[in-house]
Amino acid sequence: MEFLNLLVHIFSEYGYLAVFLVLLLCGFGLPVPEDISLVSGGVIAGLGKADPHLMFLVGMAGVLLGDAAVFLIGRVYGVRVLRIPFFAKIVTPERFSKVQDKISKYGNWVTFMARFMPGLRMPIYLTAGTSDRISFYRFVALDFLAAIISVPVWVYLGYFGAHNFETLMTWVHQGQLTVFIILGIAILGFAVFYFIRKKRSAS
Repeated sequence: MEFLNLLVHIFSEYGYLAVFLVLLLCGFGLPVPEDISLVSGGVIAGLGKADPHLMFLVGMAGVLLGDAAVFLIGRVYGVRVLRIPFFAKIVTPERFSKVQDKISKYGNWVTFMARFMPGLRMPIYLTAGTSDRISFYRFVALDFLAAIISVPVWVYLGYFGAHNFETLMTWVHQGQLTVFIILGIAILGFAVFYFIRKKRSAS
């Protein structure tokens, strides 16, 4: 809760720009929980210091641009990215090799699911950038589909719980379950769509 209070204070002072920059840096592995950052943005909207819908758009922009930047760094530098001290501390050769193997086998799914794996998100996006398996446009599309599931949940939880932080923290824990439920529904929908499409093409 103290961390939430700190972010709310900073965001209240500096508004949308602070929210955007923190989320952008989260993409690079800033040790700040992305969900709490989004919730904090929603809180200042709930306190009347920002518009909740614009905050949602700012949240999406910060998340997507941060992720895209990490992906492009991987695309530009390739395996040489492991020589950059900042990334070398986070992405060890062993982790890089394991993620590369997963992406070669399950490229789209690994990239999509990475948004829901905070500790692995940045290494996966960086490694995906070094791989020829996923184009930049496909990466952005997959990242957008994942972000549109989680970002609105966190922002609007913060908005509706802005006046009672204890209740809000309970909602945040429930929100994690909500995100996974929505994710499950989305995956089920994709699976049904894929099955119907495959069946029609076979007939």
